Amino acid sequence: MWEIGAIGAIPPGQGVVDGSQIPYTPAALAKKQANFTKRRTDDPEAKCYMPGVPRANYMPYPFQIVQSPQGILFVYEFASANRLVNMGKPVEAGSDTWMGTNNGHWEGETLVVDVTGLNGLAWLDRAGDFMSDQAHVVERYTRIDPYHLNYEATIEDSKTFTRPWKITMPLYRRVEKNAQLLDFKCVEFAEELLYGQYKKK
Repeated sequence: MWEIGAIGAIPPGQGVVDGSQIPYTPAALAKKQANFTKRRTDDPEAKCYMPGVPRANYMPYPFQIVQSPQGILFVYEFASANRLVNMGKPVEAGSDTWMGTNNGHWEGETLVVDVTGLNGLAWLDRAGDFMSDQAHVVERYTRIDPYHLNYEATIEDSKTFTRPWKITMPLYRRVEKNAQLLDFKCVEFAEELLYGQYKKK
């Protein structure tokens, strides 16, 4: 019943994937299609898990970037997610996490962030697109003007895709008066999505 009406509609868009096609392996494509059919209950976003990288950057929730000489902190409104980009000597992932291990450097005016150590549990969108725990993401943030960044993310994951592929989109600075991150409260009863299958019959 939830698919009826505008609430279940899929808004139109030109897409952000270079070449318009995600190059799944046949097995991964089958899993993506299975994810799509179970998206209402299986999308990690529906369960208020952290969104992962790169999804955190294009969800419809604001985020803040705080810069220091040692690192750059990304703070996301959704699920209170955050990640620290190490700007010093690169470090290896100690364990897999939702937001990964992030090492950054500057290439001129572009911030390049190398992300490894992702746990493979996050989805890329509500359509069920996904990556595995072998994914390697390289992000590029380039300032276009004081109010816009060009965002690119190249995704490499030989376990899931036949070749590396890239997304590109603009990120917009919030300019309303008193713009700030607010507390995000997940919908009540999300526990039913998390643990409902364990209820006694």
